[in-house]
Amino acid sequence: MADLLKGITWLGHDSFRITAPHAVVYIDPWKLNQAEKADLILITHEHRDHFSPEDVEKLRKPGTVIVTIQQVAAQLKGDVRVVKPGDQMQVMGITVAAVPAYNPAKQFHPQSAGHVGFVLTIGDRRIYHAGDTDVIPEMAGLQVDVALLPVGGKYTMNAAEAADAANRIKPQVAVPMHWGDIIGARADAEAFQKKCHVPVVILEPPPR
Repeated sequence: MADLLKGITWLGHDSFRITAPHAVVYIDPWKLNQAEKADLILITHEHRDHFSPEDVEKLRKPGTVIVTIQQVAAQLKGDVRVVKPGDQMQVMGITVAAVPAYNPAKQFHPQSAGHVGFVLTIGDRRIYHAGDTDVIPEMAGLQVDVALLPVGGKYTMNAAEAADAANRIKPQVAVPMHWGDIIGARADAEAFQKKCHVPVVILEPPPR
């Protein structure tokens, strides 16, 4: 279990840092209180708690690559690579696959917006960051080792729905996110853990 999560740091809400052998990767950096520079930044969609231009600038250095959807890319300069659901590319030895993320029956993240989650292949690990999503049919085809899933409800899956997603995906380990800020509490993460049929690790929130 520890090996699967090695190098994965939860930075609060949906933000993660993944330290790979040859790259430091951030996903949806927001409200960062540290500024270790990034080799690769992935942004799932344009909402302010996922796309923070200020945090992106904290992380950028010469050579930083950003992978995101068109709505975000249009607001950035530099090496920005646009993806839509279904796209895949290689960046710094990491396979980055963009996968759908949406609410089938809510207005917050409609499928038509083209928001994404990401599946990263780093060495022999496949890490799924779901982005802001509910349970969707496309999850059934995912084959991943680690699943980072939102549990806060309202804008995304709640704890029970996220557990349903985890039980469909069957990762080796699931990690709850999208709690502890804006919406969702530790109780949601714990409820998710109880309902899952796969191992769950609740990462500790960072100091603010």
